[in-house]
Amino acid sequence: MSETMAVRCPECGREHEYAAPAYPCACGTPVAPPLNRRAAPVRVTHRTWDEDWVTVRCGSCGRADQWPHPELGCSCGTVLRVPVTAAALPSGTGGGDPAEPPVAPPAASRATFQPVTIRTARDAVTTVALYLRWLGYKDIRRADQRQPHGIGLAAHGVLVQVHPLVQPAAPRDVECLWLTAMAESCDGVCFSLAGYTDDARDRADGLGVALFVLDLTGTPQPVNTAAVELVATGAGP
Repeated sequence: MSETMAVRCPECGREHEYAAPAYPCACGTPVAPPLNRRAAPVRVTHRTWDEDWVTVRCGSCGRADQWPHPELGCSCGTVLRVPVTAAALPSGTGGGDPAEPPVAPPAASRATFQPVTIRTARDAVTTVALYLRWLGYKDIRRADQRQPHGIGLAAHGVLVQVHPLVQPAAPRDVECLWLTAMAESCDGVCFSLAGYTDDARDRADGLGVALFVLDLTGTPQPVNTAAVELVATGAGP
């Protein structure tokens, strides 16, 4: 169970009892960032990738992975970034033993994916990043190339488009993702909150782009053969 601590909002003075969410390591052990009781929470006024993620080491297997930085939403409307201790390594230090890089666990032994409820576009991106890590991808980052719609993520061997819009993804979204992924010699994967048009699904099947639908509970669902195969095999070595 995650540790708890009192967090006081600097804007309205309300005090909250906060517990950092735990996420499953590749070994199956729940991992939560250790909270820093001596530091004050910081109001979130703008976001950067490095500040939104923190690297935490699993106490069971020693693997270090990036997880969402703990945050608390106060009832006054203020979003607070909850401080963590130095035991959470600085974001960007990488994960695992470089001499023995971790590989994706087989689907049969992979821990159950723990979804994150989706309320905002940022929640959708967080869910997809966690899902990619669950599949075995590491070094997840913002993609260098911008997509016409949505938000791009990248990891070794994969380029991902997160489509958090209210309209279904169109064939052009699939084609642009495939072209960019092909130029970078990697696979293309798309996650959409509103699903896909029939033409987009047909185009993805022809190009081998894996399609997932995100529901508001934060559980990605594969909608074509490429996506089903990706879930079955994981990221691979």
